[in-house]
Order: sequence, then C-alpha cells, then structure tokens
Amino acid sequence: MSMRPARTTSLRRMMAVQLVSAAAVLATVLIFLFQSFSRQIAEESQDNVLLASATSILESISARDGALSVDIPYAALSMLGSISDDRVFYRVDFGQETLTGYGDLPRATDLPNASGFTTVEYKGADTRIVSATRNLSVDGQSRSVIVSVGQTQEGLAERLRELFWTAILIGAGFFAFSAGLALWASSRVFRPLSALATSVSRRGPNDLRPFLKPAPEEMLPLVAALNGFTERLSRSLSRSEDFITEAAHRVRTPLATVRTQAEVLFRRIERDENRHAMREMIRAVDESSRAAGQLLDQAMVTLRTDALDRSDVDLAECLRDVVERFRAVADLRDIDLRMDLEPEIHIRADPILIQNAVTNLLDNAIKYAPMETEVSVSMHRDDKRIAITISDQGRGFDEDSEADLFARFVRGAASSGTVGSGLGLTIANEVFTAHGGAVELTNNLEGPGACVIAYLPA
Repeated sequence: MSMRPARTTSLRRMMAVQLVSAAAVLATVLIFLFQSFSRQIAEESQDNVLLASATSILESISARDGALSVDIPYAALSMLGSISDDRVFYRVDFGQETLTGYGDLPRATDLPNASGFTTVEYKGADTRIVSATRNLSVDGQSRSVIVSVGQTQEGLAERLRELFWTAILIGAGFFAFSAGLALWASSRVFRPLSALATSVSRRGPNDLRPFLKPAPEEMLPLVAALNGFTERLSRSLSRSEDFITEAAHRVRTPLATVRTQAEVLFRRIERDENRHAMREMIRAVDESSRAAGQLLDQAMVTLRTDALDRSDVDLAECLRDVVERFRAVADLRDIDLRMDLEPEIHIRADPILIQNAVTNLLDNAIKYAPMETEVSVSMHRDDKRIAITISDQGRGFDEDSEADLFARFVRGAASSGTVGSGLGLTIANEVFTAHGGAVELTNNLEGPGACVIAYLPA
C-alpha cells in the first residue's frame, strides 16, 4: 500500500500568491501615483498657461497722457483655448476701478492664502483663477494694475478622467505582466525540486546510487539527507540478500541431514507405534524443509521483482529444463510428463524468476496428480501474449477458493495429506505479475484435474 503524508499548503502556490499579491499592491500604488502625477502636471500646466496669459495682458497695458491703455492680445486668450474648450474670463483693475472684463470675477490676491492662484466656483463651474500685479506711473504716481484670468476646469476634469482610465490600463497591464512573471518565477524556482522528485520516482528500488547532480544551495540539505538514506538502505538490502543466501544454506542443510538420519533410523525400528512416530517426524521435517525453502524463495523473488535482471530468454528451452529436472520425480509416481512447446519464442525476462515460478507450478501439478496419470506442459503464442499451461488429472480447484489461493499460506481442499506450504502459487503469481503478465486458475474442461495458465506479454 502506498503511504503518502498529509498534504499541506503548496509552497509553489504560497509563493505565487505572495508574488501576485505584491504585484497587485504595486499596481494599485502605480495607479494612484500615475493619477497624482497626472493631476499635478495638468494643474501646473494650466497654472503656467494662466500665468502666461495674465502676464501677456499685463505687459500690453500702458499709460498715455495720464490714462491707461488696455489692448488685450489675441494670443493671451488663444493660448488658453489650446488647452481645452473651457470658458475663459478676465478682469483688469486699476486701483478699485475695473477697466475691462468681468467685474464680478474674484481676484486671487483678495483671497486669503491664495498665493496668486485659487480655485472658486464661478458661473456654476469650478474656475481656476490667477491674478498678477504691475505698478505703473500715472501722473507721477505709482499705481497698481491687477490682471485676473480664469478658466473653468471641466476640460481639465475630463482630461483627468481619461488619464485615470489610462492609469487603470497601465496598472492592469503591469499587474498582468507581474502576475505572469510571478507564476513563471514560482514555477522556475521549484523546478529543481520537481526534477529531483522525478529522478527519484524513475529509479528502480535497487538503484541506490547517490544523487550527484548540481542542486541549488537551499536543496543541498535535502539531497544530502536523501543520499544518506539511500546509503543506509543499500547497506540494509545488502545485509538482507546475504541473510537470505546464508539462511538457505544454514536451514536446508541441517534439515536434509535430519531427514537422512531419520530414514536410516526408521529402517531399524521394528515396533509399529515407533515406526508411525518416526514417519510423522519425517513428514514434519519434509514440511519444515519445504516451508523454509519456499519462504526463502519468496524472499528472493520479492527482492528480484523490485528490480528485474532482464535478459534474452528462450522460453521453450527454459521450460524444457524445468520439465527434465522433474522427470525423475514423476517417474517415481508413474506420472507421464508431456510437453507441447512452440519453439523460437524469446522474451526479455529474468530467467531465474521464470524458472522458479514454473518450478513451483509444475511441482504442484506433480504433487497433487494421482499416480499413473498425466501432467502436460504446453506453450503457445498469439499476437498479444504468450500462454504457458500446466494441467494435471487430479481433483482440481474448488471454485469458491480459486481467488484465495494466491494468498500466502493458503491451501486448497485437495491439499489434505500432501506436504506443502501454500506459497507456490503466491510466488508464481508475483513473478508473472512483475513481468507484466498474470496467472489464471481453472479446471480442465475435458476431464478431471486442475489447469494453471500463466500469461506473459508477447
């Protein structure tokens, strides 16, 4: 069963959210700064033009023969029209007397803290007004002339609205670009981690080489810990393999010796009850030897199926070797071993595991077949798969237990009185499954007996 830790918040998502949030804040600040600067520049431009217009009118005023001559230059007012289509007002005062213009136009110099510029509501619209003063000598006296020029701000407000939407578009474009850059950066930053995870997942269970590729500085502790773990795991697997090899020798040899001595002693015993007890002991030794051997075989199979040592295998020759090794055992029970093997079938497989699996299947067939019957081994191939069929003429499988017989130590109803461990089918199923195939249990259709079909991909 695959164990996975509980999932927490994604680091990539957290980083992307933080960067996108920062981009949103910067975009908002950019919008307000752009709007503020635009307003400031637009107002300064209007003020400069108003001041230039008032100055132009002021310079056109002259004193002649004790009277003032006011000639409003065309350029003085036309330059205001170049900014917008707003209404323009002017007023020229000589002392307390209004010489020309709008007499009710407020003068900026009369308003507190105006500093020469002011914005007031005039004729139903916000109006920006500037007042400029010049001293003229009239009849030998220095007199002040005040020129006030005003312009409504409707055009300026419209211009500022356009600039505001321009700022919105610029901010949105900046946000979209920054967000895309943030998502790309967050993905880029975690790419080495994804590459490391992919490298780990693609390795076989027995591929325990250290990871030596360059890694970002922040990932070096993780890589170092992973290399330390693989080194410890490699030592553990090596000890496990050594233990299995040693155990196979240490367990099987003493049991074989005990059985041999028990058979010798059995022939010397004369009393029936003692012979029965010795026979049961020999049977127990046989069961222990077989169980220990198959447990070690399964441990070996489990280790090898994690990392198959594939090579070119001639399946017909492999099956023929297994059958020939069992022929002497079959002859003791007068069982006829028949073969029907399609030649020239080669596959990429682990030959040791294939032989082990077929050995277990054929051993079961001979063990459960009645004396003076037949056990057949056949192999045929079609476009998709190769089928290896081993059948006997024994009792067969119980339909209710077929699905359970692949479990460890599970034996069918026909196994009563027969030495076995319940691991043969388990080992065979693991081997063929590891090679991309499967094992199917059925009963013979044309007579009594069990039929085991092992499939391999063609």
